[in-house]
Amino acid sequence: MATELTKRETVEANSSHALLTSGRPSRSAGSGSLEIAVLGGFRFWVRGKDALPELPGGSQRLLAFLALRERGVMRTAAAGTLWPEASEDHAHASLRSAISRLTLIAHEAIVVTYQNLRLADHVAVDIRESRALAHRLLNPGYPEQDGDLSDRAIAALSVDLLPDWYDDWAVAEVEEWRQLRLHALDALAERLTTAGGYAAATSAALAAVKAEPLRETAHAALIRVYVAEGNRAEALSAYQHYRALLRAELSLEPTPVIRALIRDLQQL
Repeated sequence: MATELTKRETVEANSSHALLTSGRPSRSAGSGSLEIAVLGGFRFWVRGKDALPELPGGSQRLLAFLALRERGVMRTAAAGTLWPEASEDHAHASLRSAISRLTLIAHEAIVVTYQNLRLADHVAVDIRESRALAHRLLNPGYPEQDGDLSDRAIAALSVDLLPDWYDDWAVAEVEEWRQLRLHALDALAERLTTAGGYAAATSAALAAVKAEPLRETAHAALIRVYVAEGNRAEALSAYQHYRALLRAELSLEPTPVIRALIRDLQQL
């Protein structure tokens, strides 16, 4: 069985290699740097050019799948993940088809070996930059970079991953990114509040509230901003709004943690 699998993978790799190299211009003669976006929807383009190479659905899924992984993926794993309901042979055939239907420029975005697939090193991916930003905000020991406490950072953390994609592998990635960006927005609002950047801190907290309206930490971050800048009425209003929403949606009361934020204000 192992020998048969090895033979099949060798045939597939040779076939894919031929598809990727036959008649393809070199990168230096062709396209320049390539970019893939998965935040806000899938997009693939050549940097500096307006026209997006059109790709069939299977090829889009393949590029998005590889874009969400920092390392290479075994061909068998890629085929099984992308086409989980197909037989093993059919899944491998679908993977070969997705590769073969890539445009000439899109061919340059992936590297195929006998066993693995990965994105080429010259391909930029937006989610990787946004993940790195989130981890810097969540880990005080990470060195801060220019722009980490900016409107651009808020925007980067306010975008959903692959909206309207419902493949099982995509759904798992979507939820992982949602949790990471929500925690990062909370941390960003706190850092901006500490730095006295109240307008940007409000924007970061509101972005977290918009992403998950029932999330208590987001509402708490917003209330802390209002308290820090001395807007007591705004703080009380934000608390009352959250309390009404929580009662209406879940028949719950806010926790003592968030009630403590406005307790002193109510006593004034």
